[in-house]
Amino acid sequence: MMTAMFGAVESGVIYAIMALGVYISFRVLDFPDLTVDGSFVTGGAVASIMITTGYDPFISTFAALFAGFLAGCLTGILHTKGGINPLLSGILMMIALYSINLRIMGKPNVPLLAEETVMTKIDTWFPSTWGILVFMLVLTLVIKFVTDLFLKTEVGLSLRAVGDNEGMIRSFSANAGWMKVLGLGLSNALVAFSGALIAQYNGFSDVGMGIGMIVIGLASVIIGEAVIGDSKIARATLAVVVGAVLYRIIVTLALRIEFLDTGDMKLITAIIVIIALIMPKVIDKQKAASRKKKRLAQLNADGGGPVA
Repeated sequence: MMTAMFGAVESGVIYAIMALGVYISFRVLDFPDLTVDGSFVTGGAVASIMITTGYDPFISTFAALFAGFLAGCLTGILHTKGGINPLLSGILMMIALYSINLRIMGKPNVPLLAEETVMTKIDTWFPSTWGILVFMLVLTLVIKFVTDLFLKTEVGLSLRAVGDNEGMIRSFSANAGWMKVLGLGLSNALVAFSGALIAQYNGFSDVGMGIGMIVIGLASVIIGEAVIGDSKIARATLAVVVGAVLYRIIVTLALRIEFLDTGDMKLITAIIVIIALIMPKVIDKQKAASRKKKRLAQLNADGGGPVA
């Protein structure tokens, strides 16, 4: 049980990088980007094929980040320059990436167990059970802090403004279209980077490894916001990281139930998202009802109740 929980936290920290990318597109830009399901695999495909052909795993991983950036920019261009609906532009790019990923890998699955990867290098540098977890936690937190700093810059504030009120930004003669392209590029760059790390963590890259990834990213964002909140950027990005880890822990615990197996992963994810979406509203209603009762009780105690 403890081994499974440790693995859940370890993988959750890596998935948190993907969740940060989803946060940029869905929360900052308010853009329903389904490219994520494809760009996650693109990251794994680029990294795995470069590693198997002899490239350094760190160079391969950063090349995957750049590939994800290009995929996100293409989605943004389809929407802004092609005038395609945001949801449809993401779907089209996701479908196109399926074939592109197959072309990159040359086959549906690329094994990495016999190759030198980022994970094997970390094990060599830090020969400890905690080595990968600590390294990935530091890397994820660095990305989180860099994201915080970026979103507070002039460009970052412009991205946030485009998501909040695109019409206002256009009235100031700012190029909202290119802001969207940049934002989607950065979002999918983080997603692909996470995909490259997950492929090396699992020991293989598979063309189907990105199916449902957007839902996992959303679940991480929603769970984190429900637990920690999103009043400030730094708090919101921390919530995303915590939410990704909590999601993996919840799934691991759910799979310990006897009548559930790995084939129920998508069902478990859907249920987690539904609960995470509904619970805050239920809690808010209960708090509002409780405040109303207290006000009425106070009015009655003061003799200020309604006159018959």
